[in-house]
Amino acid sequence: MRGSRGAALLLVIWLLLLLAGVVVVFAFSARIESMQGSALRTRLAGQLAAEAGLEVAALRLADADPTRRWFPDGRANTFDYAGHKVHVRVLDESGKVDLNAADAALLAELMIALGVEELRARQLAGAIQDWRDTDDLLAIGGGAEDPDYAAAGLDYGAKDQPFNTVSELQQVLGMDADVYARLVPHVTVFTASPRPLRDFAQMPVLLALGMGQADAEAWIQARSAWQPGLPLPVSPEGGALAAAGSGTYSVASRAVRADGLAVEVTSTVRIGAAAGFGQLYAPLAWRVGEPD
Repeated sequence: MRGSRGAALLLVIWLLLLLAGVVVVFAFSARIESMQGSALRTRLAGQLAAEAGLEVAALRLADADPTRRWFPDGRANTFDYAGHKVHVRVLDESGKVDLNAADAALLAELMIALGVEELRARQLAGAIQDWRDTDDLLAIGGGAEDPDYAAAGLDYGAKDQPFNTVSELQQVLGMDADVYARLVPHVTVFTASPRPLRDFAQMPVLLALGMGQADAEAWIQARSAWQPGLPLPVSPEGGALAAAGSGTYSVASRAVRADGLAVEVTSTVRIGAAAGFGQLYAPLAWRVGEPD
């Protein structure tokens, strides 16, 4: 009798331990799911705040009053929204070098302005030209066609078609992470213009276009000093400088919480009548997180 009672007691103890273990596992799982849910809510709130920055940028760029429009010259525009500090930077794509339209000489000058050694810059510029053109002839000054890719052990050759995205540069023979990172802020695939405009171009592009260092610095300083509501500065192209309102722009919007958590939305958008369907803007590229 005592043996049966002892066995029953042990069984009850084991059942209690098993139930306690189940409760602990359930509580731990619930805690993990709660933390995951909180993290997702926090990230979503940050993403929506960053997207709000894009909406504000589109609205300000399309303002009917030129003196109220944001200048798309890369300056930081900051405002508070839903518990976040939102930092928005806008660049006019017309001030960038188009990978599909610029000639090899301009591409090389841009890389030289970015600190790339001249011989390598001209070889890479030729490789970019060979990537997009349809012939199998090497560009003057150096380039890369299918046999060169094969000799380098790559299982693909020159695309022989236009660049669809800037990130395709990483596939061009001879391109490395350092040169790619330098180029990305100053090149585009959205303008189809052989030469960028100087109005909102950055220093390396101004130098690549043949503007002297002193003149480029003076122009950037004059442009940077302008604030909404002030008289518009005179551009290097002549006439008062103003954001076009409609056009193609790259926008980087970063939302930062008080505790330092941040979410960034980077995009390329077409604003104005060209957006179509009565929309304020049409997205051409969109990414949540740090750009390539």
